[in-house]
Amino acid sequence: MFHVQFPFLKGTRLWRRGADADGYAANFVETEQIMQLNGYTASFVQVRGSIPLLWEQIVDLTYKPKFELMKHDEAPRVLERHFLDLRKKYGAVLAVDLVNKHGGEGRLCEKFGSTVQQVASDDVRYVHFDFHQVCGHIHFERLSILYDQISDFIDTNGYLLLNEKGEKMKEQRGIVRTNCIDCLDRTNVTQSMIGRKMLEYQLRRLGVFGAEETISSHKNLDEKFKILWANHGDDISTQYTGTPALKGDFVRFGHRTFQGILKDGWNALLRYYLNNFSDGTRQDAIDLLQGHYIVSVSRDATPSSKKQGLESIASLPLALGLVLTGFFFAIMSLNQGRYDYRHFFLSLMWAGISIGIAAVVRANGRVFCNRPRLHKPRS
Repeated sequence: MFHVQFPFLKGTRLWRRGADADGYAANFVETEQIMQLNGYTASFVQVRGSIPLLWEQIVDLTYKPKFELMKHDEAPRVLERHFLDLRKKYGAVLAVDLVNKHGGEGRLCEKFGSTVQQVASDDVRYVHFDFHQVCGHIHFERLSILYDQISDFIDTNGYLLLNEKGEKMKEQRGIVRTNCIDCLDRTNVTQSMIGRKMLEYQLRRLGVFGAEETISSHKNLDEKFKILWANHGDDISTQYTGTPALKGDFVRFGHRTFQGILKDGWNALLRYYLNNFSDGTRQDAIDLLQGHYIVSVSRDATPSSKKQGLESIASLPLALGLVLTGFFFAIMSLNQGRYDYRHFFLSLMWAGISIGIAAVVRANGRVFCNRPRLHKPRS
């Protein structure tokens, strides 16, 4: 069974990224895997959380908005506060970074790695593992390469074990902190692998498993373990993105499936829609519930909350309708161009209008998205 603690910096996927000035990371989730057997209780805690730097990825109608690092000079302070909090609560910390080494993610990876080195100590260790480069989209068994790099930390810091009387026989003295960009899909696969290895250790310790025995050799236990972690990943993903986790078929079945790949495609499209056209309102609701925005009867709307300029008339359905209408008239005029050359110029005019409107929407994508109106994101 699981005990789950959800994030300090709560919010939706693209409106809550990175960490705040106090070092609290977005989508920070503590997961405790608990096993009870023959009067003994064993548990193992892992955490996940967004890269603890000041960065954003604001929706702008593109499928993958650009990453923006902010206040570079404050990065060491924010990251140090984050790891100080982890060390006080859990002991030693192993940060496993799964993001891509190149591209937009690469900038975050480089900044994270270089900043960690400034605060590194005997209790803080950083390991980068380019999940997509090593594992691709189907070879998740290659995570064994990562496990070989971190197994010494896990062996040293152990897990919690209580006997029949509730007396502590063994104590967990450190934590594995895993992150990708969303801390969902790649993180789910990786944490389930670590959780599986730890459960096997615990079962061997209690004499249930032999030295070489594994969970996969017990079909019923293997299926239940996979379902437990797959459901866990889906729950975390749903509260952060609005959809179940991607790559969930590997966690649930132990391998990628054609149906799972199709489901991932659908969920990726659904995430795009929710991120761009729904999550702003959902973020407002979260901020209201958390008290980040206090409603007052005598409080007038601030000027910053009022729509101004292009934002006051921005409507994606209207813009899309105008673009399609323009192309329709362009095609109609082009068909008439063989009889009257003036229709050819009309066709160019309508096409130009459509392209111009599309260019305005593309250049001002953020204005056409559903954004929070109450508690503005940090800048």
